[in-house]
Amino acid sequence: MRGKTIAFLESRLADHVGDLIARRGGVPLSAPALTEEPDVDPAAIERLVRDWPTHAVAAVVFQTGVGTRALFAATDALGLTDEFTRLLERTTVVARGPKPTAALRQRSIRIDASAAEPFTTAEILDAMAALDLRGKAVVVQRYGDVNAELHDALRARGATIVDVPLYRWSLPNDVTPILRLLDALERGGVDAVVFTSASQVRNLLAVAERAGRADRLRADLARTLVASVGPVSSAALRDVGVAVGVEASPPKLGPLLEALDAAMRS
Repeated sequence: MRGKTIAFLESRLADHVGDLIARRGGVPLSAPALTEEPDVDPAAIERLVRDWPTHAVAAVVFQTGVGTRALFAATDALGLTDEFTRLLERTTVVARGPKPTAALRQRSIRIDASAAEPFTTAEILDAMAALDLRGKAVVVQRYGDVNAELHDALRARGATIVDVPLYRWSLPNDVTPILRLLDALERGGVDAVVFTSASQVRNLLAVAERAGRADRLRADLARTLVASVGPVSSAALRDVGVAVGVEASPPKLGPLLEALDAAMRS
């Protein structure tokens, strides 16, 4: 990466990503494309816990660490955590990956099924393959957007989905850094772009479309090394016609930057 300009769209860990790039000799270019906004409905969570027995809940799917912690924070505020924990003890608890796993362990929650790497929807479904879901409910902790693929697959197995939103992903109020990134790409001033979520892909394209620059962006990315944190982000990039040059394995930030560094040295 030495002397190369590496753009990234991470928001929450922007300082950390920038520091990791700089340590490898790169020049970080930050263009945050995502913000997490609370989307907690305490009344809905209270109804979930109170009405749980009538739902015949077969499983609860925890998809993110942020959402898992937000859900328990909500039950704490409602004085329902003990009851919620007892309900979890009587159902199958599914964790998508290491972040929800860590959040559940902090609460001493037993985990019955875990998605394998690379922690995509396919691995969640594999982890739940042995469960009888017909006529039963599956509680799904939303991870910013509705996971339509997961919902559709579970419904096809006869399940009813109880979706629990806790936060949502949206564009930052200030998209000036994204517009600056578009300018830099057009000038050929960016050597690589790092994507760490599918939502970053969609938001970048949304800003470009709003500015009438979507086709120009695709052309600029076609001549720029594009690095993706994993299969979900890669699929989102391919969906909008962008080729992925580097994909992390396992799908984590450290391996992503190591792979990018290696690709730029070769």
